Amino acid sequence: MALKATIFKAEVQISDMDRGYYASHSLTLARHPSETDERLMVRLLAFCLFAGEDLRFGRGLSTEDEADLHEIDPTGLIEHWIDVGTPDPREIRKACGRAGQVTVLTYGRTATAWWQQHRETVSVQRNLAVLLLPVDVTEALAALAARSMQVQCTVQDGLAWFTCGETMVEVAPERLLPA
Repeated sequence: MALKATIFKAEVQISDMDRGYYASHSLTLARHPSETDERLMVRLLAFCLFAGEDLRFGRGLSTEDEADLHEIDPTGLIEHWIDVGTPDPREIRKACGRAGQVTVLTYGRTATAWWQQHRETVSVQRNLAVLLLPVDVTEALAALAARSMQVQCTVQDGLAWFTCGETMVEVAPERLLPA
């Protein structure tokens, strides 16, 4: 019998002063059985950092050739493709060909080695941005994971303050590759 996804609900309030985006979202996130709380929370953070009315979560880890999050315009074209983790450079190249903008939020203990190994290969993509999230930050986010969450995220000057309950995590992504 196959394991089922675990469902997480998040009420999210976003104040993005850099982009002038202020909104509340009721989100349902499905955590694949092989997905960690850290990856789940990085996906939620990615939503907060790039939120818009058309941003949606992908179908998950078991679905190949699909973004973790994507923004699709009314004509069906992918405006923004967002992946978290350490994707294969071939997948990044394909995504760059399919979307107007591609962002990778890399994190974890292997993220720096992944970047050093693939920097030259992926840097040729003109519509690609790569952001590195510090390990201590993503571990702190993972500790906040709960089946029901109330989240506030404030973004200003490239920094994000991610608050859940009484705990606030400051997120300072390092821009490895600007789009």
